[in-house]
Amino acid sequence: VQLVESGGGPVQAGGSLRLSCVASGHPILSFPTGWFRQAPGKEREFVAAFTWDGKKTYYSESTKGRFTLSRDNDRKIMYLQMTSLKAEDTAVYYCAAGAQSLYDLSTSYTYWGQGTQVSVSS
Repeated sequence: VQLVESGGGPVQAGGSLRLSCVASGHPILSFPTGWFRQAPGKEREFVAAFTWDGKKTYYSESTKGRFTLSRDNDRKIMYLQMTSLKAEDTAVYYCAAGAQSLYDLSTSYTYWGQGTQVSVSS
C-alpha cells in the first residue's frame, strides 16, 4: 500500500489550497480516508476523514466550514480543499488509510503517506 500526497506549498492567509492523496495497492484497505497534520513541536492532529464506505465525513472543529473532503472512487484519489487558510493551519499534512472506525484517532490508521508541507503566511 502506498499513499502519496501533493498540493502543499506556501500561501497567504485567506488563500486556498487543494491537497491530493493518491493510493495504490490493496483495492479496499489502501483507499485513503483520513487527513491529519503536524506542526513543528506539536502532536499529529486530526483534520478530516471519510468513513471507510465514503458515506460520512468528519471534520475537526478548527477546520469545519473551511475545509472540504472529496474523493474520486475510480482513481482512488482523496482531496482536501482548504479555504480561508490561517497561519495556524501551517503544518505537514498527511493522508492515511486503513481505519474502520474512530476516524479521528491516528492510531486507527494502518497506512500513511509521507506528508506535504503547507505554509500559511500572515
